[in-house]
Parts: sequence; C-alpha cells; structure tokens
Amino acid sequence: MWLPIFGLIVGISLGLLTDITVPDEYANYLSIAVLAALDTLFGGIRAHLQNIYDEKVFVSGFFFNILLAASLAFLGVHLGVDLYLAAIFAFGVRLFQNIAVIRRIILTKWENKREKTEKNHS
Repeated sequence: MWLPIFGLIVGISLGLLTDITVPDEYANYLSIAVLAALDTLFGGIRAHLQNIYDEKVFVSGFFFNILLAASLAFLGVHLGVDLYLAAIFAFGVRLFQNIAVIRRIILTKWENKREKTEKNHS
C-alpha cells in the first residue's frame, strides 16, 4: 500500500518544486498520462482495500496503461483523429468506478466497526 502513496507524494512534490513547462503539442499526452497514473493509483488503493494488492500488477499496470494511452494519442495525431479522447473516456470511467468502490468499501468497514462498538457497549 505504501508504493502508490509514496509515488503520489513524490510526483506532487516534484511537480510543485520544479518549474517545468510542457509544450502545447504534448498537452494531450500529459493529460492521458495523468489520468492513467490516477487510474492505476486508485486501482491500487482499491486492490489493497480488497486484500488483493500485488506490487507487480500495480507497477506493470502503471507503465502499460501509460504506454497504451500515449500510443493511442500518438496514433491519433498521425491519423488526424482525436483518439486520445477514447483513452480519456476509458480512464475517466475506470477512475470513477474505482473511487465508487473505494467509497463503498470504506463505508462498509466504517459501518461494521460502528456496529461492533455498539454491540460491545450494550
């Protein structure tokens, strides 16, 4: 569980501490890379909460998602079609699904914990 959180902290820190600007022609690639990274991060958190987390799956999924999304964007640029929008849609849907599942898991655990404390106090 520490790897996704560590990566997020390092990424945010580097982003805030450096003065790197991205050229406009790479904005589509960057948006897809960020969405792919967020999708993988929340997928890792979800897997951890479901007790099925595997670091190999997390790291390989991270790089595979970014490469696939960047390849779609690259192909779209050369075909003159906005294929990056398909990747944005796919990662966006998965991101919201992962967040919804995480929310449900946390609420269920919270409810179970609250019920246990109420039983112990009764």
